Amino acid sequence: MDFHFSEKEIEFVKEVKAFIEENRSPDVMDVTRENMAQICDTPERRAFMKKLAKRGWLGLTWPREYGGQEVEGVYEYLLNELLSSVGAPQIGKGIGIIGKTLMRHGSDKLKKEFLPQILSAEIEFAVGYSEPSAGSDAAAMRLKAEKDGSEWILNGQKMFTTSAHFADWYWVGARTDTSSTKHNGITLFLIRMDDPGLKVYPMPTMGKERTNMVYFDNVKVSDEYRVGEMNKGFQYISEALDLERFTMFTFSPIKNRIELLTDFVRTGERDGKALRDDPVLRQQVVNTVVEGEVARLLGLQFVSAALAGGKPPTSEASAYKLYATELSQRVADKTMDIAGPGSQLCLGNETAPLRGRAESTYTYTVIDTIGGGSSEIQKNILARRKLGLPKNF
Repeated sequence: MDFHFSEKEIEFVKEVKAFIEENRSPDVMDVTRENMAQICDTPERRAFMKKLAKRGWLGLTWPREYGGQEVEGVYEYLLNELLSSVGAPQIGKGIGIIGKTLMRHGSDKLKKEFLPQILSAEIEFAVGYSEPSAGSDAAAMRLKAEKDGSEWILNGQKMFTTSAHFADWYWVGARTDTSSTKHNGITLFLIRMDDPGLKVYPMPTMGKERTNMVYFDNVKVSDEYRVGEMNKGFQYISEALDLERFTMFTFSPIKNRIELLTDFVRTGERDGKALRDDPVLRQQVVNTVVEGEVARLLGLQFVSAALAGGKPPTSEASAYKLYATELSQRVADKTMDIAGPGSQLCLGNETAPLRGRAESTYTYTVIDTIGGGSSEIQKNILARRKLGLPKNF
């Protein structure tokens, strides 16, 4: 594969960088929020996304018949990396998970209603897969949906729905057939978040961000808001997760943290001695920089596989997600170790090494190896689909 970008792609990078500088604002861009910076949870962030929409940068890869530009996926990759490099919100679930699934499997009604609003950044979505007994194993979900005439009645619970407290619509997987195997019998629905049967309760995280528990009490959904065929929801979820595993964990924040660590060792001192003169620290930094380059190239490998067409690049998505998120935690651990006891001081503390960024990174990256499917799930996918190993080994 060719690791170099074309002149046209480089010009696009320059254009996006200029846009970022024109719209730079601490209310919109915050690298200290790590991967949580990608969500549009404030009016300022939603306004920023509408500016992206006016530039035509939402739905770059979508077919023209749905309002897209039909450009190659590398442009979406470049856009997301540049946005995440400054802690700005990214193109998100609507463009990726929801929009692309609706284009492939949604009814004409759902396409007409939702796709234009997604492209114009008018609506935000929450994604409901995880449950108390179904974390990374989405096929184990038990939220029950029962048919009642032209409606469905949903009862049960979802957990770790990060966007539920500000989203407009809920993209939900529910069990519609309890007699089949767990990978069958799941159906996708779109539900308004202001439905009176939905109750959203906050779940604070150690990373100082909010996720949510959501309870369903006789939530009624018209069959018109069922996505695709009945009982094939897990198939659709699996397709969408390949996109989530790649786009949810961009490389730029990891690169940023590696550069912070490198600068700290290059310029810092301990007991009157320059850190850069310590051969052990030098070796640790070199190893981290090399691992960062491996993560970057695994990301480009996914982009290359996606551009090649054919089946979704499941193995490439899992390989990148596994390596990049495990590296993210290793960088956080190493920064805490090298910076010493002072690294436990909180973000913004002027007396703390790296002004507390080490502590912030450490608490945020705890979720990296869980969101979008845990590391164990990614290893199982690679074992079966890449190495051809049997399911029970």
